[in-house]
Amino acid sequence: MSTRLAGRMASMRTSEIREILKLTQRPGMISFAGGLPAAELFPVEQMVRVTEEVLSRDGHRALQYSTTEGDPPLREAIAERMNRTLGTSVRADEILITSGSQQGLDLSGKLFLDEGDVVLCESPTYLGAINALRAYQPRFVEVPTDDGGMVIDELERCLAENDRIKVAYVVPEFQNPTGRTWSLERRRAFLEIMARRGIPILEDSPYGELRFEGDGMPSLKTLDTHNLVVFLGTFSKTFCPGLRVGWLAASPALRERYVMVKQGVDLHTSTLCQRQIAVYLELFNLDADIERIRDTYRGRRDAMLRAMDESFPPGIRYNRPQGGMFLWVELPDGIDAREILKSSLEDGVAFVPGAPFFPNGGHENTLRLNFSAMPEERIEDGVRRLARILTEAVDAVGVRAAEAPLTAIAGERLGR
Repeated sequence: MSTRLAGRMASMRTSEIREILKLTQRPGMISFAGGLPAAELFPVEQMVRVTEEVLSRDGHRALQYSTTEGDPPLREAIAERMNRTLGTSVRADEILITSGSQQGLDLSGKLFLDEGDVVLCESPTYLGAINALRAYQPRFVEVPTDDGGMVIDELERCLAENDRIKVAYVVPEFQNPTGRTWSLERRRAFLEIMARRGIPILEDSPYGELRFEGDGMPSLKTLDTHNLVVFLGTFSKTFCPGLRVGWLAASPALRERYVMVKQGVDLHTSTLCQRQIAVYLELFNLDADIERIRDTYRGRRDAMLRAMDESFPPGIRYNRPQGGMFLWVELPDGIDAREILKSSLEDGVAFVPGAPFFPNGGHENTLRLNFSAMPEERIEDGVRRLARILTEAVDAVGVRAAEAPLTAIAGERLGR
């Protein structure tokens, strides 16, 4: 007898990234696939001291159940840090500790979405958000983007053509998957349009502190004057992802709704992990840690771009992000990144095809490259291997185009 599952399971899919990451465990694989931080930068020795300190200070409470809202000292520290680094005016009672920012996405789906409601998002957008929100059976409306973020005219068109828009999901800083950062003009225009319609905004900001160059931008939360923005933050990209500690910041009334939803999910995030982070922030300098991360990732980004500039064939477009962990590649029309991946894996290089980042499909000629997890020499080796495969594919498209002259070959280099 077959097991009868909920109807929503028909729309659920395994994460393509997670499936690819299983393949990266092969010995010698050069992985540009996952959004993994550089493990060699994790503060292992400091965490040994922190854990001993937490357990010696008040181990019985650190190992006990806690409040759903989260550990008060950690919430105070997060509010202080947001206000200092982002210019917000967040209070501790507006913070809810979550089990990674991914849980914040799931809680948002529970809170906002009924079947058939519309989620407004960038095109492309973060695959983890698509998977988290899809469980609540919404319809995704993709707003076209360029290097400045959401295209405002296209946003207005999408709003005019769609009703039941319940929430907008955006990643304005070094977006996953493209690495793009919204301009200040776009941020202000977006907030003004959302405020006129009273549409809540989920601002996902896992990469905001990983800026390598250029001037920082105010977050949407900083610019929000209508309490529409729910800010999703995490320690996973700037500290230790294995702790699975993130947070959301929302108006007090809305945060209380989130607390009610979280109580039914896991009661609270790990007490021990929360205490570990709070004590780390007390004893050590997270700002200095993040500066070391920036320096390392800047060098790895530069190594990847340098190798791409030297070896990628003409007709391939890619951007030059000012921070974060990813860059975005567009191949000529007629080349499927999934087919490229098959050959690339055989040659010991992994990446993520871009199509899964578009909730409504298409765009098979795109891919995402991560530069944070591999040392520079392996990045250069992996890019050269990938370039050989891409050159063969581009040449094959050129042959087909020559046989059918009316077929246009798309693509050119960006930032040359």
